Amino acid sequence: MKKNYLTKIGTLLTATALLGATLAGCGASKTETADLNSTGADIEEGTEKSDAAEADTVYRTLDEIKESGTINIGVFSDKSPFGYVDENGEYAGYDVYFAEKIGEDLGVKINYVSTEAANRIEYLQTGKVDIILANFTVTEERAQEVDFALPYMNVALGVVSPSDSVVESLDAVGADDQIIVISGTTAETYLEKNYPDIKLQKYDAYAEAKTAFENGNGVAWANDNTEVIAFSLENEGYTVGIPSLGDADTIAPAVTKGNDTLLTWLNEEIETIGEDNFFHKDYEETLLDTYGADYENTLVVEGGKVQ
Repeated sequence: MKKNYLTKIGTLLTATALLGATLAGCGASKTETADLNSTGADIEEGTEKSDAAEADTVYRTLDEIKESGTINIGVFSDKSPFGYVDENGEYAGYDVYFAEKIGEDLGVKINYVSTEAANRIEYLQTGKVDIILANFTVTEERAQEVDFALPYMNVALGVVSPSDSVVESLDAVGADDQIIVISGTTAETYLEKNYPDIKLQKYDAYAEAKTAFENGNGVAWANDNTEVIAFSLENEGYTVGIPSLGDADTIAPAVTKGNDTLLTWLNEEIETIGEDNFFHKDYEETLLDTYGADYENTLVVEGGKVQ
């Protein structure tokens, strides 16, 4: 009995060694390597996964995406006019228009993955998406966790409030008043850092924040100025009392940290399609009805070149 047990252990160790040699010889992808590390860390009962395995991010290279025939792109599903699901059940908006061009030029199908502001980084790091195109503002903090491509839009923060009690300065916000923000956005970060005494009412999804604000929760809603301007134009009775708050920023696609092949391709794509004024066409197809022609040159970044 003991001999049979030892024989089985020896066979298992031999098989494990052969599997490792086979993967090494084939050149395992980063995804496969991460999976193997996780499995190996759990073989010995009572041990935890190594810190290196937990920290290891998962991504698909440009070649792997092409070979699969599909690219996974994270977009908003409830944030008109940037990323939303229309009356026909199809994804639409400024970010989606750009995503369609990416899929076309890569020669692959697009699998849209609905995302929220708070999970954009997580979806990249866990391999759920290859690219995030969800109104993602570039910040130094985020750039430590993901790789941003060239920008395609300008943005700042803004504050919208009911027209009968317009908030024109954050200094006027009362001690018991609350401002609505979406978790994981630059508005949340900015207010917590610069106005720590202001009470924030936080929501995970854009639709939840919008509904709460329409129902009278909070004296104002702070978000990207493009979004609060759109909200005020589409909903009677609201005014953007603070159209620009803090520094001017940009919006850009993001890929998993270290995914250099996909990042390089994206940058080249943005520069190339910029030569044909692609993002101005995108604006005219998806944003013109909301913002009008006056905002076009202010909001659009063409070919990754910030003016």
